Amino acid sequence: MTATFKGSRSGVLLVLAGLFFVAGLSRLGLGVAEVLAADTRIEDDQIALPVETEATDPGDLYAALQARMAHLDTREEALQERARALHEAEIELRNNIEQLVEAEAKLMTTLRLTETAAEDDLKHLTTVFESMKPVQAAELFAQMDTEFAAGFVSRLRPEFAGEVMSALDPVTAYGISAVLAGRHARTPRH
Repeated sequence: MTATFKGSRSGVLLVLAGLFFVAGLSRLGLGVAEVLAADTRIEDDQIALPVETEATDPGDLYAALQARMAHLDTREEALQERARALHEAEIELRNNIEQLVEAEAKLMTTLRLTETAAEDDLKHLTTVFESMKPVQAAELFAQMDTEFAAGFVSRLRPEFAGEVMSALDPVTAYGISAVLAGRHARTPRH
């Protein structure tokens, strides 16, 4: 009798354990189904997620989990592809920035050379004008545009510039003087 009682007692325990297991699975299935149903929103709206609302059968739960895993795998692949594309775009952008920095440096060097060359040319021409007689320089300045001539007059030594201005026609000398005076007329004064 003891053996049968022990056998029936372990059988009852097995039945109770089985009932608890099935109840736990059904509760787990319902909980996972609710979680899956609540998480159906997809950021990019690219992939539709099938969600079982009633997952009472462990097979339904397994199928829902399989579908979710497939969705997550697809989403992960899409994110990895996007990350690769962003990384490639970042590399290309950095290369473009480096090229722009190099081009800017070359341009600045060229501009400095151009400015230096232009300044050297102006200094040379000023020296040439100052080596002339004031009357000869005045004849050249009379032929120049008034603003252009004013630029050279401003570079001449003051005593030589005075001699050139006195040799010019009064109207031309006045025009050059007006340009020279007007250059800084709009400069703010303290």
